[in-house]
Amino acid sequence: MKITELLRKEYILEQLKAKSKQEVLAELAGVFLKGKIKFDSGAMLRVLLEREKLGSTGIGDGIAIPHGKLAGLDEILVAFGRSREGIAFEALDGKPVHLFFLLMAPENSAGQHLKALAKISRMLKDGAFRKKLLEARMHDDLVRVITEKDDEC
Repeated sequence: MKITELLRKEYILEQLKAKSKQEVLAELAGVFLKGKIKFDSGAMLRVLLEREKLGSTGIGDGIAIPHGKLAGLDEILVAFGRSREGIAFEALDGKPVHLFFLLMAPENSAGQHLKALAKISRMLKDGAFRKKLLEARMHDDLVRVITEKDDEC
């Protein structure tokens, strides 16, 4: 599975404006409105917030992978956002989160959803990759760094 097939360039946010968990989720979900995908953004945000109630998707090391399944969605969607300042996200290590990969999947896509989550997790285990994401200067640099890592994993 290639993450770059799910993560379009317009779904990559170089600098998040959000300052809170709910704002991050809303901002990342909002990038999908740039595409030709029809979905209820309010329902997507509710799904993400409900998932966060089960336990934070902030996994530590400055990373969060918010995810969920949404009725009516036809394909898996991935967005990426970066916060240089970091956002309090109730991460497992208690530290601010800087790198966010949001994953939304159709309700009936358990296998593909899990494969995409596993691939993103594998990519983010690499400290050098995380550092490159944080240090990337421009949008195109982020795209290149993600594409190179996706090809490698």
